[in-house]
Amino acid sequence: MTGFFAVIGRDLRLGLRQGGDLLTLVLFFVIVGVLMPFAVGPDKTLLARLAPAIVWVAALLAQLLSHDRLFRTDFEDGSLVLFRHAALPLEAIVAAKLIAHWLLTCLPLIVATPVLALVLGMDGPAFRLAALSLVLGTPALAGFGAIGAAVTVGLKRGGLVAPVLVLPLSLPVLIFGTGAFDVARLGGSSQALLLLAALSLLSMVLAPFAAALALKISGE
Repeated sequence: MTGFFAVIGRDLRLGLRQGGDLLTLVLFFVIVGVLMPFAVGPDKTLLARLAPAIVWVAALLAQLLSHDRLFRTDFEDGSLVLFRHAALPLEAIVAAKLIAHWLLTCLPLIVATPVLALVLGMDGPAFRLAALSLVLGTPALAGFGAIGAAVTVGLKRGGLVAPVLVLPLSLPVLIFGTGAFDVARLGGSSQALLLLAALSLLSMVLAPFAAALALKISGE
């Protein structure tokens, strides 16, 4: 377990040193959400109905920007070769990197959600539901992104190919994330939130094994 937490700490330190990337990710998330009201117009009722979808589309697009660097740097500097020969299984290393990736890329987006809630005119319950849905759903986006990043890590233009692979996998997360608001408006219990949590648990369990297998194949 010491090696597992050491990998998490290593990736967190490297990610925080590149503060510009983190700031760019958050700014992109906010800018996408801010631009939507200009396209929709001043209709507050329509904007309130579209706000959940806007938040989730902004989060998905921001996540697509961050997936490529999950394994790319380690592949280029040779760290992946060392990881494959480490005492810690490669699946555990990928899981540790995935946790660090979520903390560095998804958690800041959740923290920045109040800015979008203010711009989109979301009320208190809608904002809390948006934050909760992001907490439950973004681990699934990170897990699917890890698989796409691992499959394309050996390609010169993998950063362009990975989003094409990740988007179809992310569509259920987007559907359930926005569907949670529709159920809440009707006053019912949101089964979509439970499905989001199930998707995240499933992806976080399976993604390390699938990504590790892809990394092993890319190194052969």
